Amino acid sequence: MFGGVDMLIEDISPFVFTIGGFGVRWYGLLVAISMLIGLIVLIKHGTRQGLEEDVLYGLAIWIILGGIVGARLVYVLTNLPTFLAFPAEIIRIDHGGLSWHGAILGGAIPGWLYARKHRLDFNHLADLVVPGLATGYFLVRIANIFNQEVLGRPALALGFERHPAQIYGSLIGLTLLIVHNILARKNPPRGVLFWSFVFWYSILRAVFEETARANPLYWPVYVNEAYGLGLFTLTHLVTPPILLLSWYMLRRARSKDERTLTS
Repeated sequence: MFGGVDMLIEDISPFVFTIGGFGVRWYGLLVAISMLIGLIVLIKHGTRQGLEEDVLYGLAIWIILGGIVGARLVYVLTNLPTFLAFPAEIIRIDHGGLSWHGAILGGAIPGWLYARKHRLDFNHLADLVVPGLATGYFLVRIANIFNQEVLGRPALALGFERHPAQIYGSLIGLTLLIVHNILARKNPPRGVLFWSFVFWYSILRAVFEETARANPLYWPVYVNEAYGLGLFTLTHLVTPPILLLSWYMLRRARSKDERTLTS
């Protein structure tokens, strides 16, 4: 290390334990724990708000499956040459490689369809999954350390051999969870918690994590080798439309609530 931080830790094992030819990876374990926490919070808060437990379990199954498929699909598509060379790796999600944007989209689509089928408010359901999403991001970024992925750029001028991008991401997840808890106490209109999460996640990731990550630059308009900063990655490019969508949906949720109060 260069007198500072480097989250590329040599000789770290990606396995929690191995027995014979079977091994449990930290990545898979932490992803499973995040899903379990999200499920517990969903059921606990959902039933308190009058939703049936069976309906919530059904929702959880669909958004988890959709989230996993979406996360892996987007990751594979954005790294297609690698997976074409090693097609057997496509299904090995325990090796890492899940797109967070893909997870949210993959979970939101079946969640929206499920809400329509059961005549439920999608925004209401979306608000309930925010604690699980924030916790998941916090834990998955820690898991990335064990998988030696989501590495940061070298930043020798800052005293870093490389930016600890995984830790930046983990702190973003923790921050979003704290923000959610603060907003939830104010009893905001339905949809505000979820779309606030999407809005602030997009900003925090683009500014603090993505700029310091050793990602391929799809549009290299700025690179600072000394401080380990670079623009633009693919995530940078998709962030503006996501921000516009989440801002619009936030305004819509608040205005809809105002119309309900005044009617």
